[in-house]
Amino acid sequence: MEMTENQSDKTSKHKKERNLLAFTGAAALAALALSLAISALNSRRKKSNKKDLSGSNVRINLSASEILKLADRIIAKSKEVHDAVASVPLDKVTYANVLSPLADLEAHQFPLVQSCVFPKLVSTLEDVRKASAEAERRIDAHVLMCSKREDVYRVVKAFASKGEWMNPEAKLYIKCLVRDFEQNGLNLTVTKKEEVQRLRAQIEELSLQYIHNLNDDSSCILFSEAELVGLPPEYLKSLDKAGNDRYKITLRSHNVLALLELCQVGTTRRMVAAAYGKRSGEVNLSVLESLVDLRHKYARLFGYSNYADYAVDLRMAKTSTKVFEFLEDISASLTDLATRELALLKDLKKKEEGELPFGIEDLLYYVKRVEEAQFDLDFGALKQYFPVDVVLSGILKITQDLFGLRFQEVADAEVWHGDVSVFSVFDLSSGELMGYFYLDIYMREGKYGHTCVVALQNGALPHSGQRQIPVALLISQIQKGNGGHSGLLRFPEVVSLFHEFGHVVQHICNRASFARFSGLRVDPDFVEIPALVLENWCYESFSLKLISGFHQDITKPISDEMCKSLKRWRNSLSELKLKQEILYCLFDQIIHSTDNVDIVELFKHLHPKVMLGLPMLEGTNPASCFPRSAIGFEAACYSRIWSEVFATDIFASKFCDDLVNHHVGMQFRNKVLAMGGARDPIEILSDFLGREPSINAFIDSKTKYSQ
Repeated sequence: MEMTENQSDKTSKHKKERNLLAFTGAAALAALALSLAISALNSRRKKSNKKDLSGSNVRINLSASEILKLADRIIAKSKEVHDAVASVPLDKVTYANVLSPLADLEAHQFPLVQSCVFPKLVSTLEDVRKASAEAERRIDAHVLMCSKREDVYRVVKAFASKGEWMNPEAKLYIKCLVRDFEQNGLNLTVTKKEEVQRLRAQIEELSLQYIHNLNDDSSCILFSEAELVGLPPEYLKSLDKAGNDRYKITLRSHNVLALLELCQVGTTRRMVAAAYGKRSGEVNLSVLESLVDLRHKYARLFGYSNYADYAVDLRMAKTSTKVFEFLEDISASLTDLATRELALLKDLKKKEEGELPFGIEDLLYYVKRVEEAQFDLDFGALKQYFPVDVVLSGILKITQDLFGLRFQEVADAEVWHGDVSVFSVFDLSSGELMGYFYLDIYMREGKYGHTCVVALQNGALPHSGQRQIPVALLISQIQKGNGGHSGLLRFPEVVSLFHEFGHVVQHICNRASFARFSGLRVDPDFVEIPALVLENWCYESFSLKLISGFHQDITKPISDEMCKSLKRWRNSLSELKLKQEILYCLFDQIIHSTDNVDIVELFKHLHPKVMLGLPMLEGTNPASCFPRSAIGFEAACYSRIWSEVFATDIFASKFCDDLVNHHVGMQFRNKVLAMGGARDPIEILSDFLGREPSINAFIDSKTKYSQ
């Protein structure tokens, strides 16, 4: 994958490594060079000599038995270091015999742990995937045991209390070590400690029960073809049939969302939405109520008044009060726009379906109809302009130019599949090797089914003084092209790929001294912000032309009009849908900050208040329609909107007027990405913006594009 100024010259200079330093010029010519480079690369991969990556301790292609042996060695080494720290007399604690060995252990072992764990995501061999999962189980059990070691806690606490001078990052690291132990109750009385473990076990058991209840729900509804008008033939073909040629709609999210968006029959939409909102009946409602009660009890053992305060305390938002203010401010700012939108949707329904009242089950369908009427966007045709190789080349060019990086593809590096490629990342100015990333983007059997970035090695500056460089892996599930042609990406896949590559850049550019704060190990309210900032380049004409090219003639990027339509489409996304998400976030925050809440009555009350009078669908079970409150994002459902709002602030304030401003890009790299988790996120963003982050840019963007 390559975009070069002089293809033949570069090839002669670099027989083993591919140079991706992009030139500033026509993206189409670069993409053509890329196509030629890929052919050469594919033939080169057949060579048997494999290169080691200097500075990477990630181990590739371990067998099942090697994975399990490595896991056992990791555990043994960890135990040895923890035993050594535990043996330090409390009056002899120092940086060198407490903090340093624990920090170095974490930095050294992380890539080895990942060497055991990541094969379960990518290996083509079932025995390797099973061994990887077993290794993860063993290592997790050991880590949990270490986090409960009172002997190590006493030594760490003694060092923290000693007050030895340390730089701010080291102080934060020792604070985190103490907090990790104390979150397991090691600072509590024996009775409270036992209660912590008991409550934690109960919460875990109920969470699993909740998931099983949803997964085991096999409810379905039968419809005739006439009742499914509007659904595409491929959707109908995917459905099982029952007697009398009736289609069986199972209540799985992918089935339901597609139907609610495309089905023209209002009674069908209502029936499906109502059934989906009642999944698991009263069972999961009872589970959710019990979970919330147990979480409150758990939080109070640690001195918090409720679970929301416990969950938010260590996040960027800091307090549940701040979360409430944030959600209510965003919701209020959307009210005028959402009111106009609702009136438009109601009029449209009246024209199509007569006097039937507009309900929440109609929202997705009529938002889609408005989009189709207002925007001349054929996403099927648009796909023809996004061959994966061209998209990837454009992404690489944009990020290296913006952040002062240089990418080189490493030929003949050891990989686990022929489709995988490896890149070195250098600082453009100094030539310093900053890290590596693997791209494993094509679909295959046995592979993890979603797009994500996995940190394989964290950056760190161990006691030895030699910096450990970051290594990242980007996994996706892109369909390969046929007959040697590049696969084509749907536009949402383009945005997803750019987003995830933002995480790669975030990981590689981190300069924290402790592996604990490296790359993606940052505040969960903050971790998505850099990648969301970079998503904006998917909607600007300049960058869209760099990442596009018609698949039969890649010298032809998408048209100016199509670029404008994409940007208008993005900025006109439904305020009502966003208010619906805010509704669920408020619900989540309230149940986790208040005792003895009647969950159904709360939802019934909140729904019309937030959704401009639209009542909740009769019989809806909040535990069914919004499972993130039950498990995964409890008291933290707000985080996605939070990240989007502050990413909008960053882009609008610093990038939107000059997408290729290298100076601003370097400021973002050095002041935001380089910090990782070593500094408070509000301080990081305030330093970059020159003020505290604000919701105003997000509100202004909604108002601007609605006019």
